[in-house]
Amino acid sequence: MRVAVLGAGYAGLTLARSLERTLPEAVDLVVVDEQRDHLVQHELHRVVRRPSLADDITVSLTEVLDCEVRRAEVTDVDADAGRATLRTADGGETLDYDVGAVCLGAETAYYDLPGVREHGTPLKRLDHARQIREDFLALGDGDRVVVGGAGLSGVQVAGELAALADEEAVDVEVVLLEQEAHVAPTFPESFQRAVHESLVDAGVTVRTGTGVSGADADAIALESGDPLAYDQFVWTGGIRGPEALHDERPVVRADLRLGESTFAVGDTARVVDSDGEAVPASASAAIREARVAADNVAALVDHRLDGDGGFEPRLTQYNFDVPGWLVSVGNDAVAKVGPTVVTGRAALALKTTVGAGYLGSVGAIQNATDLVREELNVAVDEADVDADVPDVVDVSEK
Repeated sequence: MRVAVLGAGYAGLTLARSLERTLPEAVDLVVVDEQRDHLVQHELHRVVRRPSLADDITVSLTEVLDCEVRRAEVTDVDADAGRATLRTADGGETLDYDVGAVCLGAETAYYDLPGVREHGTPLKRLDHARQIREDFLALGDGDRVVVGGAGLSGVQVAGELAALADEEAVDVEVVLLEQEAHVAPTFPESFQRAVHESLVDAGVTVRTGTGVSGADADAIALESGDPLAYDQFVWTGGIRGPEALHDERPVVRADLRLGESTFAVGDTARVVDSDGEAVPASASAAIREARVAADNVAALVDHRLDGDGGFEPRLTQYNFDVPGWLVSVGNDAVAKVGPTVVTGRAALALKTTVGAGYLGSVGAIQNATDLVREELNVAVDEADVDADVPDVVDVSEK
C-alpha cells in the first residue's frame, strides 16, 4: 500500500512527519514536492532586509523526512482514483496511491487585472524576496514603491521596505494599497488598528478603500482616481489554487476529504470547519489541519488494510481555534493574544519564538537556534528549543 503526500509546505511536512510515526511498516510513504527544501513562508519577508536569514528558514526535506522524497511538480490530481500526474526534469509520469493528501498550498492571484502579473513582483519564493530587495536598492531619493494588497503578507513586506529605506538612508516613499476599508481586513478591529498605527509609525503611506484595476510599466491604474506612478511594484493581492486543481481552491468539509482516496489540507482548499465556519488561509490553520488529516489518513489506511469491506471509519473533524495572530512591521510587531494586543519588542520576541518553535517541531533544531540568534541577538541552547508549535502562529497568505 502507498500513501502519497503531495506538497511539502506547512501542511505537507507536518502531515508527512506525523504519518512517519503512525503508519504501519507495510505502508510506503512518498512525499512529492517541486523544491528540495521546505520554506518557512511566514518569515520570507525578512529576507528582503536580512538576506542571511534565507539559510535559517529553508530546511532540506531529506534531512527532516525518513521516507521517499520525490522531486516533481504535481500538475493534476484525480482525487477519487488516487492518481497524480507529475512533471519531472525527465518529462511526465503518474503516481498511483491508495490514500493521499493534496498539500500544494496556493499561488498568487492576479484576478486578470491587466499588467499586474507582468509588472508586480509577488512574494512566494526566496527568489522573489531577493528580487524585491535588488529592485529596491536600485531606487533613489524621491522614488516610490507600491505594495498592492494589505493582508499580512503585504503589511510585512511594506514594513520591511520602510525599514530598509531607513537603514540605507534613502528617501523612498513606501505606499500600501488595500481595496477594503482597513488593513488586515479579515482580522479583529483591535488588531487592524494596531497594525495600521505600526505601519504609519514605520513611515508607510497607507491607502485603504483603493482598489487596483491594472498596471503598466510606469503607473498603477486605480478603480477610482488618477493613476499612481511608481518606481517599484510588489503584488500581494490574494491567492488562487494550484495548477493541479485547475487554479481552484475546492471547498472541503471538516473531515478534509476531497475525494474517495484523497484529502486536501492547507491553503490548497477552502476548508469549512466543524462549526460550519470558513477557515482563513494561514500557516496556523495548515499545521492544525495536517494533524487532523494525519488521523484520517491513518484511519483509512487501517480500514483498507483490514480488507473486511465494512463501513468506513468515522473521520476526525477539524475545528478552527487559534487564540491569536502575529505580524511584523519592520522593526516593530503586533500580536493579538486573546483580547490583548501587544506591540514592540515583546511582540517581536513572540513572533521569533513562534518561528523557532515551528522549526523545532519539524526537526530543524539548528535552524531554530540560528533564527533566534539572528533575529533577537541572544544566545540559545539547542536543548531549549521547544519541539512543539506555540499556540499562536502568524498568518501567511501563500
